[in-house]
Amino acid sequence: MELMSGNEAIAQGAWEAGCTVGVAYPGTPSTETLEAFAKKEGVYAEWCVNEKVAVEVGIGASAAGARVLATMKHVGVNVAADPLFTAAYTGVGGGLVILAADDPGMYSSQNEQDSHYYAQAAAVPCLDPADSAEALRFTREAFELSERFDVPVMIRSSVRISHTKTPVEAGERAEVAPRPYEKNPAKWVMMPAFAKPRRLVQLQRIDDLRAWVEDCSFNEVVRGDGAIGVICAGAAYQHVAEALPQASIFKLGVSWPLPANALRDFADSVDAVYVMEEGSAYLTDAVRACGISVSETPCPLPRAGELTPGLIRAAFGEAELSHADAATDLPARPPALCPGCPHRVVFKELSRLKAIVTGDIGCYTLGALPPLSAMDTTVDMGASVSMAHGFEIALAGTEHRPVVAVIGDSTFAHSGLSSLISTVYNHGSGTICVLDNRTTAMTGRQGNPFNGVTLQNRPSRELNIEAVVAALGVEDVRVIDPNDVAAVRTALKEATATDDLSVLVFRSPCVLLERNFAAPLWVGGDCTGCGVCAGLGCPALGREESGRALIDPALCIGCGQCAQYCRFDAIVPE
Repeated sequence: MELMSGNEAIAQGAWEAGCTVGVAYPGTPSTETLEAFAKKEGVYAEWCVNEKVAVEVGIGASAAGARVLATMKHVGVNVAADPLFTAAYTGVGGGLVILAADDPGMYSSQNEQDSHYYAQAAAVPCLDPADSAEALRFTREAFELSERFDVPVMIRSSVRISHTKTPVEAGERAEVAPRPYEKNPAKWVMMPAFAKPRRLVQLQRIDDLRAWVEDCSFNEVVRGDGAIGVICAGAAYQHVAEALPQASIFKLGVSWPLPANALRDFADSVDAVYVMEEGSAYLTDAVRACGISVSETPCPLPRAGELTPGLIRAAFGEAELSHADAATDLPARPPALCPGCPHRVVFKELSRLKAIVTGDIGCYTLGALPPLSAMDTTVDMGASVSMAHGFEIALAGTEHRPVVAVIGDSTFAHSGLSSLISTVYNHGSGTICVLDNRTTAMTGRQGNPFNGVTLQNRPSRELNIEAVVAALGVEDVRVIDPNDVAAVRTALKEATATDDLSVLVFRSPCVLLERNFAAPLWVGGDCTGCGVCAGLGCPALGREESGRALIDPALCIGCGQCAQYCRFDAIVPE
C-alpha cells in the first residue's frame, strides 16, 4: 500500500493495463499524470503542441493497435473536441482513454466547466473516480472497456482527485500485445458515405452501454438510515460522506450513461433524493431525465466553486462540525510575477505606452494585476493574436492607442501560430510580443517546440521562433533582451509607431529554470522615495514607513530591473 495522488494513480493504472503510448499538452490540474507515466518502463510519452494534436496522435496510435492515454485539463477538452467527437464514430483499435481534469473553483483556469457534458454530447463513457484507488482501478479497467465497446473512454477527474494523495495498492503490469492493424476505410475514413453507417454503430453502442451500466461494478450504493438519499460522483462523494454520515449514497462511478433503472430503485428506497455536484447542473438534469424527482435542499448550495462538507451540512440546515479556524492575521499574498521575471519590464513599458494589450494564457496573465495593470483581455490559448487583429479591424481609420498582443512561447506553438497566419494572410497590422522564457512555465516548466525539450528527453528539433515568423512573411521580426529596459522601450515605441505588422521576441529564460541568481541589490542613501521602483510590482521591492524603497534580500535575485528605473542611482549592488 502506498500514497498516490489521483494523477499518479491514473498513470499507474494506465501502465498496469499495458498502455504503451501517452500524449498530452500540460495543464493544471492534469499535468503530473503524463509526467508520472513517462517515468514508467516500456512506454513512449510526449508533450504535443496542443490537445487536439495529442488526441489525434492518440487516435493514430490506437488505430495501429496500441493502448493509449491522452491527458488534458477541462479547457483542453474544448481544443480536443473535434477529433474526440469523430473518434466516437470511428471507435478504437487499441484502447483509448482520455483524462479530462476539471477545475471547480478555477484555481488555475479561465473558466469553470464540466467535462461530463462532453462525454454526454460525444456519447463516450465517462468514469468518475472518487479517490486515488478508484482512479487507478477505473483507468486500468477503462482500456478493456474501450476495446470491448469500440469507443474512447473518458476519465473525469477534478482538482481534488488529481492532487490529493490517498492509499492505493499498485499492481503488476499486464503485457498486452498490440492489436494488428487492418485497412478498413469503412471504420476509419469519416466521409459521409462511411460516417452514416458508423452513426448507426454508435447508436447501437449507446444502447449496449446503457444495458451494461445497470450492473456495472464502478457504481456503488452506500446504505444509511433511508431518510435521505444522495446521488453524487467523484470528489463530491467524499464531501457528502463526511457531511451526511447518516445518508444513503448512490456513488456513481460511471457518470455517462447513467444507470437509470438502478437509480430509480435507489430513489424508491429512500424518503427523498438529493443530487450533490460541483459547478454545473449536469447530474441533476440527467437524474431528473431518468424520471426521478430530485428534492431541493432547505438552503441552496452555491452554484459556483467547489463543494465542502460545511457547505453541504449548511444546505441541510445542520451546524458545521467543529474544526480549527483558519488564521485571520496572516499578511495578504496577492499573486505576482516572480522576482526577476523577464516578463515584468515588458508589461511596465506597455503600461507606460498606454497600449491596448490583448493577453493570453500563462504566467504573464499576472501582468493584468496592479501595479502593472498592463493587460486588457485574456480569453483562451492563442486568442491574444486573433483578438489584436480584431481590435485593429474595429479601430481602423480612427486615432487609437497602440494595439499589442502578448503571448508566451509555448502558447504561441499551441495555437498562436495559426492566429498569426490568419493575421498575415489578411494583411493585418499591430504588434505581437512573444515572451520567450524558454519553457512552459506556469504548468511546471515543461518542454515545448521552441525550447526543444521533450518529455522523455528524446532527441528533438528546437524550432526558431523568429525564423518561423519570418517564413510566414512578417518583415519586422526582432529579438530583444527583456531585462534591458532601454531596449524594450525602444523596440515597443518603434513597432507601435508604424502601420506594419511587427513581431517582437523577448527572449530570456524563466528565472526558475537555472536559478543562477546574482547578489541581492541594496537601497542606498540617494533614495528619494519616489516609488517608481515599487511600481514594477516585484515581490522583493517594498517601501519603508518613510517612503524610502526597501529590498528584501531573501527575495531579490539581483536582476537589476529596478536599478534601471531608478533615476537617482540609489539601487546598488550590496
